[in-house]
Amino acid sequence: MTLAPDGCSQHPWVNGLVPAPARRHHDAVWFTADLHFGHANIIRYSDRPFSDPGEMNHALIERWNEVVDQDDTVWVLGDVALGQIASTLPLVGALHGHKLLLAGNHDRCWVGHGQRAAGWTERYREAGFAEIHQGQLELEVAGTTVDVSHFPYRGDSQDLDRHVDRRPVDRGRWLVHGHVHEQWRQRGRMINVGTDAWRYRPVAAEEVAALIDAGPGDLAPL
Repeated sequence: MTLAPDGCSQHPWVNGLVPAPARRHHDAVWFTADLHFGHANIIRYSDRPFSDPGEMNHALIERWNEVVDQDDTVWVLGDVALGQIASTLPLVGALHGHKLLLAGNHDRCWVGHGQRAAGWTERYREAGFAEIHQGQLELEVAGTTVDVSHFPYRGDSQDLDRHVDRRPVDRGRWLVHGHVHEQWRQRGRMINVGTDAWRYRPVAAEEVAALIDAGPGDLAPL
């Protein structure tokens, strides 16, 4: 699959007034991960600037819809919704774009849950995902073949690497991933598109391509 990246201006968002980002033309491609809708503890774990899950959910939807158009495609690299799943998973329907999920360990439809995942794929589709994928995918970003996974090759948001048997195989390619929250934005050939590393908004494919063009390196969250 070839991703045709679109332009994206930097969108600083802290706690204050910022200019709304410029709208992209149609059919842009975006990446994000680790929204954790409804997850109260993630506010504390990842030091998110929200007072409660309701405020967080509203801000994540607002930040997403400010940059993503209805005709755009968004790859969500896992961990969409937690908490009361009957009320948090349907929030996906409020997000703009053609949404594709690559399941993560906190998604009820993740294959790593075994029999407990039965029936959940259809529920995620009903919530608003056009496709549900598992494991490790191969995509093209601006002509470069990259691997895509919820997990990084190595590293975690905790002290020890979890789910090591589910980690992608490092074939020497760039990896676009989530899972690590605010631990890094880039580490070597690994690019973390998790929302905590990008001021709570999706990342344009062009931004991913620019990091690849710049070469391996280490970058902290924005």
